[in-house]
Amino acid sequence: MGGALSRRDFGKALGLAGAGVAAPALLAGCSSGSARSARAAAANGAANTWQVTGKALASLGAFDTTMKGFMQSRDITCGQLAVVRNGKLVLSRGYTWNVSTAPVTQPTSLFRIASVSKPITATAVLRLVQDGKLKLTDRPATLLGLSTAADPRLEDVTVLRLLQHLGGWDREISPDPVFADWVISQGYGKPLPISQADIMRYASAQKLDHAPGSTYAYANYGYTLLGQIIEKITGQEYADYVQRTVLAPLDIQRMRLGASRASGTGEVEYDSDRIVTTILDSSGKKVPAPYGLFNLENLDSAAGWTATAMDLTRFVGVYEGGTSVLNTASIERALAEPETGVSADGWYYGCGWQVRSYSGGRMNIWHSGSLAGTYSMLVRRTGGLTWAVLFNQRPEDDAPDYDIDTRLLETSKTVQTWPTGDLTSTYF
Repeated sequence: MGGALSRRDFGKALGLAGAGVAAPALLAGCSSGSARSARAAAANGAANTWQVTGKALASLGAFDTTMKGFMQSRDITCGQLAVVRNGKLVLSRGYTWNVSTAPVTQPTSLFRIASVSKPITATAVLRLVQDGKLKLTDRPATLLGLSTAADPRLEDVTVLRLLQHLGGWDREISPDPVFADWVISQGYGKPLPISQADIMRYASAQKLDHAPGSTYAYANYGYTLLGQIIEKITGQEYADYVQRTVLAPLDIQRMRLGASRASGTGEVEYDSDRIVTTILDSSGKKVPAPYGLFNLENLDSAAGWTATAMDLTRFVGVYEGGTSVLNTASIERALAEPETGVSADGWYYGCGWQVRSYSGGRMNIWHSGSLAGTYSMLVRRTGGLTWAVLFNQRPEDDAPDYDIDTRLLETSKTVQTWPTGDLTSTYF
């Protein structure tokens, strides 16, 4: 490879003027076509029917009604919902709105969870801090040997600032490095697929968009660096450390990193109306967006996990306390206000979580995720309610909003008598 390339150099390599602006349109690589429409045609006009699997305790039928209405109005074929109240799993369902011959979504089916992976990575980082193997004040540039020649301010990025999206990268100003596969490949004259090392090399050659610590700006790249730090400190693969240290103590055994090219065993298929040129190789092949618009392996620590909804609600139990994963001090550090970035209406991004504080130390914490073919939401509310909802598509073009959290909240208010049983032992 040649030397470091600036954004302007990348633009010249691609024959573009102002690559920083033009790159996002290039990255999409979209053409006309509909993967979902093709499947519907193959079904010879067969009507969709409902199949609901899993278990729900008494008095919770309204959640089924909400999910079915939400999915049917948006033509979502696969969904999953888990609800926990006061630490007890009271509902774990799979929902299928498809032709009768389609695979049936189970409560144990795996879904990509996109950026709901970030709380998992943050928990692993906080465990390293808790164990004295890492400091929140440590500098990623030093830990990972990143060049600061393009912008000496990179030295001011800390582990804590990565966790809180205060590192200085801003995808509203510059292209998101983790989705810059075409730009990096053509700019460096390297065939696809690119690697995380290529992404880090490219990002380190650019100036930051903000001074570190000055501005909240959601940055996937920061969580890519956190995954690399976990590997550097532990000498283990990122996924291995997370599974052994975060998931295994909770008896979460289904979760695994996803794969770009196809759904794995026990995993749902992903829907999108978009056909794109794959970034997984240099073939120029046209593929459905969920299987070639992004490199899921490169997104591992930022957006790469697959899980079930009930795995996620069980994971949130770490932040209720009482597990061996994080102690009270680590939980408090995770949910504390950042040095800057509290919104006008009071929410902020802690360490891997969006947080809203209320009087008496009460907090709502949540995270959502979105990729082509994926929408995920994980919420822990005050009052003892937690839910996770997963879909195999996200809103595209003029589709209605995915306001599922609001709808589930309204549904929960209709439950007059909550069941006292617990389904946990059925699935864990």
